[in-house]
Amino acid sequence: MPSFQLHTFWVDAENYSNVTRPWFASRTPFPLNFYLPCRQSSAALNRILLTKGEPPLHSITEVEAKIYSDAKECLNLLSHRLGTSQYFFGNKPTSLDAFVFGFLAPLHKAHLPSGQLQQHLKQLPSLAHFCDNIISTYFIQDGLGSSPAGQDTVDANLQKLTQLVNKESNLIEKMDDNLRSSPQHRARRSTNSNASLVAEESSSSTPA
Repeated sequence: MPSFQLHTFWVDAENYSNVTRPWFASRTPFPLNFYLPCRQSSAALNRILLTKGEPPLHSITEVEAKIYSDAKECLNLLSHRLGTSQYFFGNKPTSLDAFVFGFLAPLHKAHLPSGQLQQHLKQLPSLAHFCDNIISTYFIQDGLGSSPAGQDTVDANLQKLTQLVNKESNLIEKMDDNLRSSPQHRARRSTNSNASLVAEESSSSTPA
């Protein structure tokens, strides 16, 4: 799921301009607030193309379609697994609930001008209730209720949560990069390349 969140918040032009950039720029000191959000957006696009833009997906449009198709399938599976339960494993939250909430809550609560995946999430009431339940239980302090001050607190907490999830996504991508650069991975790629060359040479040397 990191790819869909990176694209939704950092690559999608409408969401980045109206939601993500103002969020992070407001918390970044001058003059870095004019530079760092743009740099993060470019890094997110490069990371998506690096990890998802492999053949046969070549264009950014094809990559985007694949990301959202996989994300919708993932949401459907999570919704089916959760069912009517309050949490994924019983009546108490586990690390899985925290992990899933970390990705779903910003998507569920942020006011996104471009929100095809957000609309899909809203059609899954079990996941929507899952997010609302955790927010009301752990993120709204007593006495705040649904007042503007309470909403500001929720927004601030969700912003911090988004930052933590992005850091977690960066860690996952670094682990993936390390795996790709491992000797075993390079040896497998080399073997596949040699096999392709042999096949091409055999094909070219075969008489018509």
